[in-house]
Amino acid sequence: MAKLFETAIKYLPLQLAIFIPKVQMKEQNTYILAIESSCDDTSAAVLLNEKVLSNVVATQKIHEEYGGVVPELASRAHQQNIVPVVHTALNKANIGKKDLSAIAFTSGPGLLGSLLVGTSFAKSLALGLRIPLIEVNHMQAHILAHFIEDEGQNKPSFPFLAMTISGGHTQIIRVDDFFDMTVIGETIDDAVGEAFDKSAKILGLPYPGGPLIDRYAREGNPKAFSFPKPKVGGLNFSFSGLKTSILYFVQKHQKEDPSFVEQHLKDICASIQHTIVNILIDKLKKASKETGIKQIAIGGGVSANSGIRDALKEGEKKYGWKTYIPKFEYTTDNAAMIGITGYLKYLENNFSSQGVTAKARFKV
Repeated sequence: MAKLFETAIKYLPLQLAIFIPKVQMKEQNTYILAIESSCDDTSAAVLLNEKVLSNVVATQKIHEEYGGVVPELASRAHQQNIVPVVHTALNKANIGKKDLSAIAFTSGPGLLGSLLVGTSFAKSLALGLRIPLIEVNHMQAHILAHFIEDEGQNKPSFPFLAMTISGGHTQIIRVDDFFDMTVIGETIDDAVGEAFDKSAKILGLPYPGGPLIDRYAREGNPKAFSFPKPKVGGLNFSFSGLKTSILYFVQKHQKEDPSFVEQHLKDICASIQHTIVNILIDKLKKASKETGIKQIAIGGGVSANSGIRDALKEGEKKYGWKTYIPKFEYTTDNAAMIGITGYLKYLENNFSSQGVTAKARFKV
């Protein structure tokens, strides 16, 4: 692992100028090392063209005791994890760093401190190895994860609608080509992942609470309780009002019966999830009708939710949609999706300079 750093810094005293290598033609075997560090997961992957050879993720458990991600702790953990994670990814792929064709990395959006760790490492290693550096938009990568070559994973054709749903984002995007994307709807306040996690916190569930709501919802009655849907025009979303209504609902019933949540936890979770899923699907229906596009793809950590996946499958029967749902390992933050995006950029000689910086906000 020490040699990895030695190679990365070998040329730094000699080359402070911008370095952008040129690739004259497509290589038969293109090895991309991808690095993802946008939030609290440190991930590295190696791709051979469109195929994933390794996809290593180091999660940070320290945030659980705080009920959410603490940015400073996240960036420190990335510094500890990034070298062993990259080392493991290369070993699992059974290649050496000298075999690499390019390095792709998440430059944004995300937590700035976390992004800086991955960005600095990628820039140093690419400079040391004298290979191309490719910056990747994290949200684009969630969408382009559908183009990973993997058994059982179908690829959408253009144009299609993508719904990216995570702890920090909720968007509907029209995708006309790999890098021709237009946001046609997004949240005006909170993201859907935050709505799940904050609702779980109100119910006294530990962080991250979204998966727990999904687990309990499977055994509950989705129509046991009713929560209001926000009235937002167009294709935009809003979840702040829903969180408030859930808070007031719980406070009211716990005042009458302190054991209310404990006795009705599964039904409450099922009702919350049912409401959120309906909000998402209603907007997708509207987007599909307005654009005439019936190919629907989802991405982001919340796309692992079983209620959303079931609703999309039901949409195939009701609305004639063709839906694309990624494998679980490609839904949460992972470097494989960064790698496929990097590979597609590599084919276009779309490289970054050493002047590239991390971006807390980065529009699709």
